[in-house]
Amino acid sequence: MALKVAIVGLPNVGKSTLFNALTQTALAQAANYPFCTIEPNVGDVAVPEARLDQLAKIAGSKEIIPARISFVDIAGLVRGASKGEGLGNQFLANIRDCDAIAFVARCFVDDDITHVEGRVDPLADLDIIETELMLADLESLEKRLPTLEKRVRGGDKEGAVTLRLIEKALALLNAGRPARAAQIDKEDDKAWRMLQLLTSKPSLFVCNVDEASADKGNALSAKVGERAAKDGARSVVISARIESEIAMLPQADRADFLETIGLQEPGLNRLIREAYALLGLQTYFTAGPKEARAWTIRVGDTAPQAAGVIHSDFEKGFIRAETIAFDDYVKYRGEAGAREVGKMRLEGKEYVVQDGDVMHFRFTS
Repeated sequence: MALKVAIVGLPNVGKSTLFNALTQTALAQAANYPFCTIEPNVGDVAVPEARLDQLAKIAGSKEIIPARISFVDIAGLVRGASKGEGLGNQFLANIRDCDAIAFVARCFVDDDITHVEGRVDPLADLDIIETELMLADLESLEKRLPTLEKRVRGGDKEGAVTLRLIEKALALLNAGRPARAAQIDKEDDKAWRMLQLLTSKPSLFVCNVDEASADKGNALSAKVGERAAKDGARSVVISARIESEIAMLPQADRADFLETIGLQEPGLNRLIREAYALLGLQTYFTAGPKEARAWTIRVGDTAPQAAGVIHSDFEKGFIRAETIAFDDYVKYRGEAGAREVGKMRLEGKEYVVQDGDVMHFRFTS
């Protein structure tokens, strides 16, 4: 399941520094001037999962394979991006290809790092970005209307559904509200997603704070957190500069460094987990002598759908799933112990997979 999260913000808010830390590389040039990132950089990162290590130890797995999620470093947007300012059209298209958006808000003051608007106000920054995305959505929808209306007059039923959804989106956008505020019926969900609206994508607010505020945030990040709660979005506090330092340390030295700055884990772990949850995802596991592996599925997926993530033949020929809850797998020291005490269940096609299930699928070829 290839999933991508766009890292979006104004220039010089810490996007590329954050991206570099995420991927532990220097692919994105973090420089103190706008548009230092001209092409979107994509980093494929592991989803932190302590449970996977436990399973591997119990199963004696030779290899550990975590779930993964991709982050896309989008060049800094500026006021007027929807009209092409600052190469805006190109970068807006890059965002459209992603599944969710992580809005990076500058929540630190540093006179050595210029701000494209000449001030530090994260809420105003978020307003600029949201406005540009809404304007881009408006332009996109309005361009589609004439052709779509003609199709509907000709009796196109599918076009009628699309037109109804476009009109709903336009009403929100013209009122200054993002498309994600729309209430969409389940039967319209696919058609709604096909509109590819920037402002309908799930959103995460990333508060990039100074080093001293990395553990609890500051007054600026508190304002962003309040905004996120009001908008029904998620938020996370992180210091991109500290995270980039942690990323460069040997693994053995990281725990001591984190302790000295009052953190229990890297902020990136929280960011990745928040992005994972934002997309409505969860994890199930397979474990054995060869490998212990985390698989990504959507919350609410059934056992056959989960099997299909491994291979489409598993879903087509699904018979049953031998299932052990993670806690039971650990408590009874693996598959044999769980089976012995009756904690291995045989689940059928209607079973809704739970986060952390350890599964083995039976299927016909």
